[in-house]
Amino acid sequence: MNNINTRMITYGVAGFVLGAIVVWAFVSKSPEKDSGSAEKASNEPMYWVAPMDASYRRDKPGKSPMGMDLVPVYKDGGSAEDSPGTVKIHPDVVNNLSVKTGEVKKTTLVDQINTVGYVTYDENTLTHIHSRTDGWIEKLYVSHNGQYIEAGQPLYTIYSPALVNAQQEYLLAKKRNNRSLLSAAKQRLKSLSFSDDEFKKINQTRQPLQNVTFYAESDGVIDNLNVREGLFLKPGTRLMTIGNLDTVWVDVELFERQLPYVKVGQEVEMKLDYLPSKVWTGSVDYIYPMVDSSNRTAKVRLEFDNAEHKLKPNMFADVSINTQSDEKVLQVPHNAVIRTENNDRVVLALGDGKFKSVSVDVGRTTNDSIEILNGLIEGDEVVLSGQFLIDSESSIESDFKRFTDSDAGHDGHEMESAPPSAKVTGTINSVDAENQTVNISRGPIEKWNREPTTMDFNLDDSVSIDKFAVDADIEFTFEIRDSGFFITEIHDEMKGHQHD
Repeated sequence: MNNINTRMITYGVAGFVLGAIVVWAFVSKSPEKDSGSAEKASNEPMYWVAPMDASYRRDKPGKSPMGMDLVPVYKDGGSAEDSPGTVKIHPDVVNNLSVKTGEVKKTTLVDQINTVGYVTYDENTLTHIHSRTDGWIEKLYVSHNGQYIEAGQPLYTIYSPALVNAQQEYLLAKKRNNRSLLSAAKQRLKSLSFSDDEFKKINQTRQPLQNVTFYAESDGVIDNLNVREGLFLKPGTRLMTIGNLDTVWVDVELFERQLPYVKVGQEVEMKLDYLPSKVWTGSVDYIYPMVDSSNRTAKVRLEFDNAEHKLKPNMFADVSINTQSDEKVLQVPHNAVIRTENNDRVVLALGDGKFKSVSVDVGRTTNDSIEILNGLIEGDEVVLSGQFLIDSESSIESDFKRFTDSDAGHDGHEMESAPPSAKVTGTINSVDAENQTVNISRGPIEKWNREPTTMDFNLDDSVSIDKFAVDADIEFTFEIRDSGFFITEIHDEMKGHQHD
């Protein structure tokens, strides 16, 4: 829908101010022996048109219906380097349109992908605390989620008959000095997370501990606290989780079209609302190998150092990923490409006030540039502003042939010598026998992607003005020549049908 709206706005504006970009004819290059007469002929206007209505033509200077001075249109014999669709615009009009150009370059495609994400724990540092035996919580040393603890700090004390029995077996084996039994009893206690400190206590007292304390093995904050004092535990019960915040992960989602730009190790920047002046620098840690079928996005994991613990789980973050293509690609600024429903075009600046619209195949798109796969060559000059009105005039005549390196002319571009023509239907509005012109409201021309419009047509010498009648429907073929649009053939099946 955006492409359709853009096209409608483009050609609507072009139809209204088309006269403002009057197409000056090409400067003829006759042989030197006749250069004087050729120069004089090229300086004589063919006709005058209204600046705001190109269909209003006169054979001499004057005023337009809006009271503006008519603008002269000059004839030109054309040169070998000109192809259909090439238009020449007077320097004053170019200045009024604020036409700016830029060079087509071949370089790496640089982009910044902006997205959002959420801070999470580095799952490599998470420690889940589970009960390995049954028993009752006698003492709980942590009270709430988010509480910071250090390695070696006590977490909880449990009374477990199974632990008491295991200690008694250990002490009995130690008393009998049975090494095999002692080793098995000690291994059983360790499998139940019996700590070295607790071993020291029973070795000193020679008595089993009724209440056994368990300790944190790493620094971090308490999360998912799932127990309270007096709770009976079963083996496998998850008591709590300890999360280390020295490093954190940030999960973001990228559209699948953005994934080719992202690689593990790329630098990323992040900002958060609660510290807007602070910028964190991290890197891409992992790209998940699947795409969500519902929203066509893939999950990407970023890693950030967090020594000061200012980044906290579930914080909302704005993330920028700096990307760069591995190879150099042909590219133009984003605003140089005219996007339509059926094709993409740019307006070439050929020099000496000449311009031409050409079709291009586009590839990857960044915030600033568009990759050009076919249609341009390095060093071409393209129009960056004011190109819509120029394109409207050029594309009427342009053959929209793509540029190629292999099938190029002497300047690297394809040239077409035959005048473009089209078959179309329309309704005759007026007939000017004196000037041999007919005003027709013609239908669309699909092969040129042209909308219906009303315009004047000249008649070829082979076509008689007597065959045209006001309000008649007509089907005809016309050619685009340097001096205008010429009807070359009338088709009998449509001729003479009048409106009721």
